Amino acid sequence: MPGGIPEPLLIALFGFGGGLILGLAARLGRFCTLGAIEDYLYQHSDTRLRMWGLAIGVAGLSAFAAVALGGFDIAMNAYWITPWSPFASILGGLLFGYGMSLAGNCGFGALARFGGGDLRSFVIVLVMGIAAYAMMSGPLARLRIMATEATTPALDTQSYAQIVERLTGVPMIWAGLLISGGIALLALGSRGFLRDRRSMLWGALVGLAITSGWVGTSWVATHGFMLQPVQSHTFSAPLGESILFLMTASGGGLSFGVASVFGVLAGAFCGSLIKGHFRWEACEDPRELKRQILGAVCMGFGAVLAFGCTVGQGISAFSVLSLSAPVTFAAIFAGAALGLRQLITGFA
Repeated sequence: MPGGIPEPLLIALFGFGGGLILGLAARLGRFCTLGAIEDYLYQHSDTRLRMWGLAIGVAGLSAFAAVALGGFDIAMNAYWITPWSPFASILGGLLFGYGMSLAGNCGFGALARFGGGDLRSFVIVLVMGIAAYAMMSGPLARLRIMATEATTPALDTQSYAQIVERLTGVPMIWAGLLISGGIALLALGSRGFLRDRRSMLWGALVGLAITSGWVGTSWVATHGFMLQPVQSHTFSAPLGESILFLMTASGGGLSFGVASVFGVLAGAFCGSLIKGHFRWEACEDPRELKRQILGAVCMGFGAVLAFGCTVGQGISAFSVLSLSAPVTFAAIFAGAALGLRQLITGFA
C-alpha cells in the first residue's frame, strides 16, 4: 500500500476514525436511536429523530457523490451483495427494537454509555456480542440460514436507486442523490431543528462518518493486494468480533468492525470527559439487570437475523438505499415502540 502501511492496519484506522466521531456524537451531540424514538413517542419532540434522518440523508448524499467521483465502488457493499429476506428484516428488526427498549440502549448506545463509565452497559455489550455470534456462526446459525433462504425472493436488484433507474431511466447515481437529498430535506423541514445547530452538526457528522467507512474500505479493496470487504459501521457482529479479538489477538489482526468498536469507546470516553459526565455506575436492582440481559440477547439475535442494527441497517444500509433498510428501520421502530409501551404504560 502507499506509504508502506499494511492493509489490515489501514482498514482498522478507517474504522477507528469513524467510530471515534460516532462516539463523540453520542456523548456531545446526544445522538441516540432509542432516545430519538422515546422522545418522539412520549416527549413530543422530533429533534433527535430528525438528527437520525439528517445522518441518513448526508450519508447517502456523500456516498453517491463518492460513487460519482470514483471513490466508492458501491456494487461491492455487503447490503447489495447479500440476498434480502423480508421475513428476516421484519422479524429481526422487531426483535432488535423490542430488545433495545428492554436493555435501554442499542449496541451502539451501550458502547457509548460504557465509554462514560456505565458498567451496566458493559454487561449489555458482552451479552449482545455473544448472542450475535451464537446466531451468526453458533448453535442457531443453521436455523437462521434455513429461515432466511426459505424466505428470500428472487430479485435482480438490491437498491431503490437501481429500481428508479430501471423505471425512469434516471441514472442510478442521480437517483441516489435525489432520494438521499429528499431524506435530508425532510429532516431539515422544521424551524426548531434548523435553529438547533448542534444537533444539525452532529447529525451531519454521523452521516459523514458512515461514508468514510465506505470510501476508506473501498479504496483499500480497489488498490490493495488482499481481499477486503467494502463495509461501513454496524454494531452487532463486531461486538462479538471484539470479544474474540481481546481473547485471541495473537491469532488474528484488527478488523474494521473491531477498530470501530474501540473508536466508539474512545470517542465516548473523551466526550464524557469534555462534558464532565464520566462516572462509574453499576446496577443495584437484579430485576433491572435481568431485563437488560434479556434485551441484549434479543438485540444480538435480531441484529444478525436482520443483517444490521440501528446503525448498520438504520444508517449504513440506508446510505446505499438498500431494499432492506427502510423495512428493517420500520420494524425496529415498531419493536421499540412496543417495548417502551410495556415498560412505561403497560398494556392494560
